[in-house]
Amino acid sequence: MQTHDPDPDPTTTPLHQERTHLTASRAALRAMRQDVEALDIKDVTANWVNAAVLRRQMDDRIKALADLAHTPLFFGRLDYLHAPGVELAEGAEGERFYIGRRHVHDADGDPMVIDWRAPVSQPFYRASKKDPLGVSLRRRFGYTGGELTAYEDEHLMDPAEATGTSKLLQAEIERPRVGPMRDIVATIQPEQDEIVRSGLSGSVCVQGGPGTGKTAVGLHRVAYLLYAHRERLARTGTLVIGPNRSFLHYIEQVLPALGELEVKQATVDDLVAKDIEVRGTDPAASAVVKGDARMAEVLRRALWSHVTTPAEPLVVVRGSRRWRVPAYELAEIVEQLTDRDIRYGAAREALPQRIAHTVLVRMEQAGEAPDDRVQDAVARNSAVKAAVKAIWPPVDPAKLVLRLLNEPEFLAAHAEGILTDDEQRAILSPKPARSVKSAKWSAADAVLIDEASDLVARTHSLGHVVLDEAQDLSPMQYRAVGRRCTTGSATVLGDLAQGTTPWATASWVDALRHLGKEEAVVEELTAGFRVPREVIAYASKLLPAISPGLTAVESVRETPGSLAVRESADLDADLVAACVASLAHEGSIGLIAADARIPVLGKALEAAGLPYLAPGEETTSESRLTLVPASLAKGLEYDYVVLDEPAAVVEGEPDERTGLRRLYVALTRAVSGLTVLHASPLPPQLA
Repeated sequence: MQTHDPDPDPTTTPLHQERTHLTASRAALRAMRQDVEALDIKDVTANWVNAAVLRRQMDDRIKALADLAHTPLFFGRLDYLHAPGVELAEGAEGERFYIGRRHVHDADGDPMVIDWRAPVSQPFYRASKKDPLGVSLRRRFGYTGGELTAYEDEHLMDPAEATGTSKLLQAEIERPRVGPMRDIVATIQPEQDEIVRSGLSGSVCVQGGPGTGKTAVGLHRVAYLLYAHRERLARTGTLVIGPNRSFLHYIEQVLPALGELEVKQATVDDLVAKDIEVRGTDPAASAVVKGDARMAEVLRRALWSHVTTPAEPLVVVRGSRRWRVPAYELAEIVEQLTDRDIRYGAAREALPQRIAHTVLVRMEQAGEAPDDRVQDAVARNSAVKAAVKAIWPPVDPAKLVLRLLNEPEFLAAHAEGILTDDEQRAILSPKPARSVKSAKWSAADAVLIDEASDLVARTHSLGHVVLDEAQDLSPMQYRAVGRRCTTGSATVLGDLAQGTTPWATASWVDALRHLGKEEAVVEELTAGFRVPREVIAYASKLLPAISPGLTAVESVRETPGSLAVRESADLDADLVAACVASLAHEGSIGLIAADARIPVLGKALEAAGLPYLAPGEETTSESRLTLVPASLAKGLEYDYVVLDEPAAVVEGEPDERTGLRRLYVALTRAVSGLTVLHASPLPPQLA
């Protein structure tokens, strides 16, 4: 592997030629954008609705063609020699391709930059000395402030050239992190690329420890699927689900940077709390029971208990004729509908039509010739409506859940044999609410209402859903997400060792079963690219206690001096000093502490004249320090982390295992350096 830095006379070097190609590519991209901006669509569409849709599509296309000054247009080059039998490189023999974030072509339509998702780009991530995939030269480019400043060559078919670590690749991974999360298209590794390019029809679950890039892999898989299956996903939709708004804000620029503007982002709470306001919280014991998958059966029983067996015949009067449907026939219709395993609401809508059909049969037997209009009229008959309301009353999902949580007898009747007496007492409201509006709903209650809503009417399914930090979801939350992709696929991302809720999942097999994706392939990422080796090794001391049997991450980055663990006699002052020392470096700094310590540390920083941000607020070159409650640290990353009092992080959770998992998360947020300061003894697992 050869690395090339700037030459004294750049006009005569390959670097100059590459810069020239970059300039020409940027000009071609501007021309592509100007061509779209110049299109006149005034007389193209037949009505204003179509015109508005087309205008929005064109606006999105213009945004996607934006040339971001500090984002390299291409980051690699492939020179193909030959590719016998390699389908990916078919037609690419002897050609050269520049690999970038989006496709760029010249005025004649010839490609100047190839989209990283195109099949011909795949060898940039997969080719090796052992299997070059027809590539004779792979070139990586280095940039400084958007300017091409270096390149690095691998001659994959030259046996004399030694295989080495890419300095440019490592520099890109270690580049200081300021602002939101960025894409990793220049640094995707072979094992990551396999997951990114897996097909749309199958679901994938990625178990990945800290720094393995699982979140980036999930987002890039969305971008790849939108490239490979754009028409289908444009119809069915895609969704990224994250643990909280801070996390979603952190990742929200990744897909737009890749030209994908239509992917929606939400938390599970956003999905389920649409018709109610979440104002309450549950004790851990209550939340665990409400989140248990058995609650789905309790809800199903409670809902269908509203259907009653008809005891009286139905008489329909039309003109001078009276048509009688006996009670036993009505009971047969009800039984047929309940046996069909369809939604409560759909069955209720079908009931009047079934009754009307029975009446029409009577009419035909009497010599009449009724048509569909007569059947519809009978279905709307007041006697039929009254019978349907009595037999199959409408049910409001929120009122159903409110009744279960407020009425011990109603809950006991439908939880018998499912929930124990203690579990029933745990979920009953201590102060029953009078109405849906006055109830102090919790996040777990909202999930129950969502489940009940789906039992009444089917939830709309999307084409693909990405679920990040999935290990923290309850079984009922998994079911809520699964409803959003019953006819689509899912990418599930998480780390069992980072499960920090009392209901955190114990295994991906269980999680996928609740999600309804038992067939999903479970992939494990164990190579770490973000967290330095010294830091991840220190944090991994906790694994035997928090997730026995889980494979520890093996970091590819050895960074001497990246870890410092110090006991302090004046903790607050030393924490401020550590933040000042970290600010002397480039990049972002996170001061992570137990939630209860945040107000104290905020005052200490203010007294020292150190401005700081809250999680979710975007770091800039002027404001790089974030004060992070341990409960919100998951999924975030900082160049340098100062961790306050590990024992306090552990003690801030309801049990030791959850506390140690929270500590594991906090210890693994650093990209370049971690400073741990403590006045109390460290947890014995870290000794």
